[in-house]
Amino acid sequence: MNQEKDTIVDPVAEIRDLCVEIDGRAIVDGVSLRARPGKVTALVGASGSGKSTTGLALLGEYPSGARVTGDVRLAADGLVGYIPQHPAAVLNPARRISALLTDIARPQVRHLPRGRRRGAARERVLHALAEAQLADAETLLRRYPHQLSGGQQQRVVLAQALLLGARVIVADEPTTGQDALTKSRIVDQLAAVAARGIAVVLLSHDLDVVRALGDDVHVMRAGRVVESGPVHRVWLAPRHAWTRELLREQPEFTQQVNSAGTERPVLRVRDLTARHRDGARGTTVVVRTPELDLHPGECLAVVGRSGSGKTTLARCLAGLHRDHDGQVLLDDTALPRSLRNRTRAHLAAVQYVFQDARAAFDEYRPVLDQVARTAVRLRGIDDRAAETEALTTLSILGLPQDLVRRRPGRLSGGELQRAALARALLAQPRVLICDEITSGLDTVTRRGILDTLTALVRDRGNLSLVLITHDLDTAALAHRIAVLEAGELVEQGPAQRILTEPRHPFTSSLVKCTPRLEAGTGR
Repeated sequence: MNQEKDTIVDPVAEIRDLCVEIDGRAIVDGVSLRARPGKVTALVGASGSGKSTTGLALLGEYPSGARVTGDVRLAADGLVGYIPQHPAAVLNPARRISALLTDIARPQVRHLPRGRRRGAARERVLHALAEAQLADAETLLRRYPHQLSGGQQQRVVLAQALLLGARVIVADEPTTGQDALTKSRIVDQLAAVAARGIAVVLLSHDLDVVRALGDDVHVMRAGRVVESGPVHRVWLAPRHAWTRELLREQPEFTQQVNSAGTERPVLRVRDLTARHRDGARGTTVVVRTPELDLHPGECLAVVGRSGSGKTTLARCLAGLHRDHDGQVLLDDTALPRSLRNRTRAHLAAVQYVFQDARAAFDEYRPVLDQVARTAVRLRGIDDRAAETEALTTLSILGLPQDLVRRRPGRLSGGELQRAALARALLAQPRVLICDEITSGLDTVTRRGILDTLTALVRDRGNLSLVLITHDLDTAALAHRIAVLEAGELVEQGPAQRILTEPRHPFTSSLVKCTPRLEAGTGR
């Protein structure tokens, strides 16, 4: 972190007394900030505090129907690049990664002779991918966005911003869903971006990343900035009660959930080999899992770097990725590879909660209707009973009735993630797969959801949990941990043993990397 005193430099972008109201409710209330060249200005706060709305104001983007007052100013050449929290939403699913990036690079080489343009554009694309820490760029360029992990999608969007040559980059949760090694590299990359004189506006729930990277921080709550100042001062001597609570709530999960039984596995994986299709070039093996078991009442954490195959393995279990060999067995009965061929009982038994909860909801229907529909469709109960059960489950998860009768766009990311969890629970599953469901949430909200998951496994003896995560603190909640690297299952065993006495070199590097960010060594 750069603790030198700021010289007087005109901001590249500035927000003055911004107010954004929806239906008379202020979601941003009187926020002001300056983005200076070469500096990282961070906004932190709980889910729904107004961070993303404030950041998007620099792009002139506001929620539909919002009433906006205040002033947003950009320098004459203040082009703003944006790295969204959920990159899949801004990557055209019908186009390959090469086309998405070449579209940006092509206008930048029009001054060259025609015969040199294609090569020059490709060189720019490969350079941007390298700066964004994307390995094996030649292979990734042939893929579509849905064939990339969430972490890889995030870095493709970062490459787009770098190609644009923006003077300001708004990074909205750029380390969401990233493992410790990749997170450290992204911190280094954004620090390098700032070192080139680009202003970075960092919107993040990850306090370790803010401490490592930020120059100044604005702490938000309920749409207002309650405290601001240099990062080192705010961390060492927070003045507002909410800032102290936010810092105090950083979880250190060392207590395991109740021990799982020794019964026969509820879910087994045998000789699974999953592939991605690369167009005319054939297929690429992305996951190899010879053997993996999940017992009743057990929590299994699957950890690894972004792109290691965690999500692909989870999608194979749920029937969302059918291009694989081997077997996924539920109670010793092989499940069909495709979701379409599974029975209602199979669908109810294995439920999936996605990383991007917003993309998993229909934006035009109330949240309550979508949650209740699961019980109607998979369990055959009537609409009234389903709504009553949905309201009860949502209430237990901290979502009141007036909130869940709204459309998804009116809920925060944390609230939608709880609603997605409620929807899965209404199926009364035996296996619940949670794919990075806390990765985009602030520390307070994340702790609440993890406490909920812990209680579910403890109180529902027949519920087993597969926790896909990049975060080793979160993985410490589990009974067992399975480690993936480059698609290979390299190690599995009891969580305490994996985290304290790792046997594989990659697991050791993952465990050792975490303290670097916690120490705040980014800049």
